[in-house]
Amino acid sequence: MLLNVDLALRRIAALVQPVAERENVQLADAVNRTAAQDVVAPIDLPPFDASAMDGYAIDASAADHENRKRFRVVGRSVAGRPAGETVGPGEAVRIFTGAVVPDGANAIVLQEDAVGEDGFMETSVPARIGDHVRQRGQDVRRGATLCRRGRRFNVYDLSRLAACGIARVSVTRRIRVAVFSTGDELVGAGRPLEPGQIYESNRFAVTALLRERAVELVDLGCLPDDRRAIEGALLEASQRADLIVTSGGVSVGDADFVKDAVESVGQLDFWRIALKPGKPLAVGSVDGALFFGLPGNPVSTIITYLLFVAPAVDLLAGGELARPLTLPATLGDDVKHAVGRREYLRGAVRVEDGRPVVRLTGDQGSNRLSTFAGANCLVVIDENTGDLQAGDAVRFMPLGGR
Repeated sequence: MLLNVDLALRRIAALVQPVAERENVQLADAVNRTAAQDVVAPIDLPPFDASAMDGYAIDASAADHENRKRFRVVGRSVAGRPAGETVGPGEAVRIFTGAVVPDGANAIVLQEDAVGEDGFMETSVPARIGDHVRQRGQDVRRGATLCRRGRRFNVYDLSRLAACGIARVSVTRRIRVAVFSTGDELVGAGRPLEPGQIYESNRFAVTALLRERAVELVDLGCLPDDRRAIEGALLEASQRADLIVTSGGVSVGDADFVKDAVESVGQLDFWRIALKPGKPLAVGSVDGALFFGLPGNPVSTIITYLLFVAPAVDLLAGGELARPLTLPATLGDDVKHAVGRREYLRGAVRVEDGRPVVRLTGDQGSNRLSTFAGANCLVVIDENTGDLQAGDAVRFMPLGGR
């Protein structure tokens, strides 16, 4: 019986033992790294009451009480150079965006609502306490948790940490991933093709996708369809990596040796998923290293990587299991689909008449890499759904970088 996609993900999560080793790195080196501990704000942000606009800082409570419209300008506050004066009733400080609001002031009169001349400022616009003032700690309070342990840092996370004066963070060490492909017919790019040979692309795709995460790659190349060679590579990989990812050799053909090799030197937890494309996915372990045997067809390799390997890397780094993001859209084409397996179709989603409409990018054969060329998403067809027609509601999974 084929294993459901969601159940397969839960089984994978149960197999993963997160890496315990940590590193302390500079903020600039923490993009895509996983937080090894909670990060707490050491300061308020902003660290002082600041002006949100150019204008004049006044005491609005005094202005309201006395209905004052004319103020004597007693100082100047510029970003990085605060005024030394305290603002009293009937007084104002010329102030600029980002500058410290001086003592005694609690509101900003916009410069377009004021006229300054001969040391005085006049305005006809009433001011209220708090007008155009960014309160201390308005964005972040000292002691607040900025990022939780297990969070994969992105640029926006790190920008906020930098704004709080944090220079270094504790992260999980890079996950070591060993990769190899198998197939007598495969030839590296740049070499001439002999009859019956094709250029290898799967290992390139997997390693390129892995580089989007914080990993240390161990590339073991392309192996022949030889069980002993595959067993040797698996054992070597298990000593050098936390995760082993192979492509090809996990189906039922006479030259498919990877599955049997894993069962010989390690153990197989499950094999074959109710998924199209990507049914012959093998998952297990070899001497403590998690193992993924991805199918040999290039589209199947990419989709099983996105659905299973990428989440496993995040789990190894200490993150939580996260389902891929899916969004609603209207189907723009008729789709034939047999009940039984969840299907991921290459598509392009565009806004048409104010709503997202997704259309397939061509023939959906698992060998058709060309259908990724115009794709920006994968259309998800549930395993319990039959044929669909244009206009039906579907969900799609965005593809990164499109």
